[in-house]
Amino acid sequence: MFTHHVTSNKSRARRGTLVTPHGAIETPCFMPIATRGVVKTLSSEDLKNLGASIILSNTYHLYLRPGLDVLKSAGGLHPFMAWPGPLLTDSGGYQVFSLAKMRKITEEGALFASHIDGSRHLLTPELSMQIQQIIGSDIIMVLDECTPADSTAEYLRDSVSRTTRWAERSKKEFEKGRDVSFNPGAKLFGIVQGGTDEEMRKRHAADLIAIGFDGYAIGGLSVGETFDDACRIVEAVDGVLPEDKPRYFMGGAKPEEIVAYVRRGIDMFDCVLPTRNARHGQLYRFVHDDLTRPDFYEVVHITNEKWKQDFSQVSPELPNISHAYLRHLFTIEEMLACRLATLINIRFYIELMSKIRAGIESGEV
Repeated sequence: MFTHHVTSNKSRARRGTLVTPHGAIETPCFMPIATRGVVKTLSSEDLKNLGASIILSNTYHLYLRPGLDVLKSAGGLHPFMAWPGPLLTDSGGYQVFSLAKMRKITEEGALFASHIDGSRHLLTPELSMQIQQIIGSDIIMVLDECTPADSTAEYLRDSVSRTTRWAERSKKEFEKGRDVSFNPGAKLFGIVQGGTDEEMRKRHAADLIAIGFDGYAIGGLSVGETFDDACRIVEAVDGVLPEDKPRYFMGGAKPEEIVAYVRRGIDMFDCVLPTRNARHGQLYRFVHDDLTRPDFYEVVHITNEKWKQDFSQVSPELPNISHAYLRHLFTIEEMLACRLATLINIRFYIELMSKIRAGIESGEV
């Protein structure tokens, strides 16, 4: 399933290939976020043309809309959204965190009030597996609790123990439902939790390894802790996680942070920044090729007055679009502005991963 061909002689960076039922993924890789079965403003054809090798969707949101009846009738999310490549689904664990005011955690699962209509739903490890197998995901995530950065030590211990029990239940249900899945060759990833407590992270990683998964994610970061703390935790679990399994940093990062995490052994990333920032007129572009320096890129605020009469090309991906014209589209609140900016930013992140892979091969990262 996963092989890493090259390990950098300058860091812990790994260059590998992750094989899924819908194709092979070169790692390190970036997953554009298609939470509800769409990367905002882009089609599946756009994503293919941009070079995306895998996308990420969300179990909780797809369960609510379009719902399991539609996904069953469609034969899963791949044909429903006309996406031919690999697909990873978050189990709904992040919603356990982000919808804190609308949910209650019990041993059985997470009881939610729908953000759409207020209806109540109990998301259990078993239901999460069933939903993801109907979605037809290539990579399925266990249900976990993403704990807030300010959790007490006692709450963190209880939460991590419960997440381990949920992981065991998830694996049992995953194996039980494999034959009726729209994607019986799917792989199951465990999620390491433990806040910023290094020893708890190590113990939880060891507990998940004992259960046995096809890959391991580091969850519960990018939720308010410092970048230094996140790096420290990634380094701590690097010494525990198996070398022959992919590692996924959940929740994404700024471009320079992705480079830092790759250098600490991470293989897979997702992040809302390229799409969210695109909708606010913030465009990513490379400045130079030395990825070990954090200033290798810049963020262009296209709505600034300085671009009003700049008729130079805004991006190689948009050969006939000038800075001035894209600024004009944002100024008049034209929907096309968000689409064009998203194309630029998603392409930047995909190209970033390509540059990182090349840097590992050459020994520069």
